Amino acid sequence: MTETDHTVIDDIDINRIKELIPHRYPMLLIDKLCNIHLGEKAVGIKGVTANEPFFLGHFPEKPVMPGVLIVESMAQTAAALVMLSLGEDAEGKLVYFMSIDGAKFRKPVEPGDLLELHVQKEQSRRNIWRFSAQGKVGGKLVAEATFTAMIAT
Repeated sequence: MTETDHTVIDDIDINRIKELIPHRYPMLLIDKLCNIHLGEKAVGIKGVTANEPFFLGHFPEKPVMPGVLIVESMAQTAAALVMLSLGEDAEGKLVYFMSIDGAKFRKPVEPGDLLELHVQKEQSRRNIWRFSAQGKVGGKLVAEATFTAMIAT
């Protein structure tokens, strides 16, 4: 994939996501990828349900998705985009979190919410990619962060 290749592809489902990233239940935190512009941006979708294991303790009387898991959902969206963008060059590689900056949480994410994870590449140099991300529910900003990831074998 070249820097000028901004191919738009169809949505991908959970089965394709599982081919791209190694995460599995209960740590696979995206259900779908859509609005995919290879090498540039995508939107991850997470249907937040009352059955999520983290709601047992966070918090039983007022369930709220932990902020760190919202950021992890953003990172998984970015990782799936990177692996999809690299195509055959991604074979046998993993994407690792390196840093998180400017994480802000604006509104709680609760059971029944459809969390949209908008990720946008800011920069990529060799095997290091930097993304800005926003979490939205019903079009409203609930979280944001900037993070860096490394593609490694």
